[in-house]
Amino acid sequence: MCKKVLFISDHGDPLAKLGGKQSGGQNNYVRQLAEALAERGLHVDVVTHWSDPDTPQIERFGGTCRVIRIAAGCKEFVPKSDMLQLLPAFYKEMKSIIDLGTYDVVHTHYWLSGLLGLMIRNDFGTRIVHTSHSLGIAKAKATGQVEEARLRAEKEILGRADRVIATTPTEKDMILDFAGMRSSVSVVSIGVDRSFEKSASAAAKGGPALFVYAGRFEETKGILTLLRAFRLLLRHSRNARLILAGGAAEDIDPKSGLPLKARIRKAVAGVEDQVTFLGPLGQKELAELFCRATAVIVPSYYESFGMVAAEAQACGTPVIASEVGGLQDVVQDGRTGLLVSAKNPADLSRSMRRIAEDPEFADRLGRQAQKRARKVFNWPAIAADIHEIYEVLYRAEDPVSVGD
Repeated sequence: MCKKVLFISDHGDPLAKLGGKQSGGQNNYVRQLAEALAERGLHVDVVTHWSDPDTPQIERFGGTCRVIRIAAGCKEFVPKSDMLQLLPAFYKEMKSIIDLGTYDVVHTHYWLSGLLGLMIRNDFGTRIVHTSHSLGIAKAKATGQVEEARLRAEKEILGRADRVIATTPTEKDMILDFAGMRSSVSVVSIGVDRSFEKSASAAAKGGPALFVYAGRFEETKGILTLLRAFRLLLRHSRNARLILAGGAAEDIDPKSGLPLKARIRKAVAGVEDQVTFLGPLGQKELAELFCRATAVIVPSYYESFGMVAAEAQACGTPVIASEVGGLQDVVQDGRTGLLVSAKNPADLSRSMRRIAEDPEFADRLGRQAQKRARKVFNWPAIAADIHEIYEVLYRAEDPVSVGD
């Protein structure tokens, strides 16, 4: 029976405050999945880079879970774009402080972690499960940025892992198109924290329409598209507000409350009184914010899943999201929210206006969203599915024979 699992989340520390640099959906997923598996009796260790020198090397959470932080010669923040060169030192240090041969299954998160997982597989023969969280091929399609080293690595990981977890059917199709039928892919959704599950939509009636964004302040997250869409919305009605949560705390000017990035400041110039930047928030704070919202906006250029969209729906709040990647599966257009063209401020603005001007429509979307979220984005059920995958792999004599 599978009892001990190693998660590798190279840049995604599960205990880092969400919304900061390299701290978003992956961190959240890793923590919540580990805790849900712990409730099923598994012991889960999470190996991650030691990006914050003020944190301890080993930290317990969720009962039988631990974070084990690896410095790899750089006990400080390292952008994930620079972490490939750290992997040899990372693996050497990991082997020196952890008995890697004692784990029944290794579950890797993101392609850099996948490379570390393949090293363990080669040395110890341990079964490897891999979750991509984002795919280089999707990023290239959305942004035009082709990362050849990443694409080669992802193709190898997806082809050699004993099981790949896709979080939506759209992501599974993309993986199979990219890596070929060598990949054994299971579709298992992402769940939402209980903070959101226990909430109920409480958007103010008759007041200004409140739109909320939560995530990193990066162009590929669509923040500039959103700000331009909001300006277009205000041409029709000044009775609207926009709150943006996330970004790193140091990215916001403490005096003005505005982001330091020039492009974002320019995009918000003239409407500062109706736009608020909150910085990173905890799960309970986000849940309260989502519940107050008329709609939550997810304007990303690409997403494998889009956890914010699931969390907002669990609160009973409709979502307006880009029609890209896994968001097409997470948000049901016209039923739990609205899908819009990515990078299209006019299209996004029209959908924001539609929800702002039709409270009954917004309320219906929210009720349907919450009903679906409770059924689909459910961590106990998700953990049961992934635990069963671990068990099948652990019992299999030949990992190649394990399929979906």
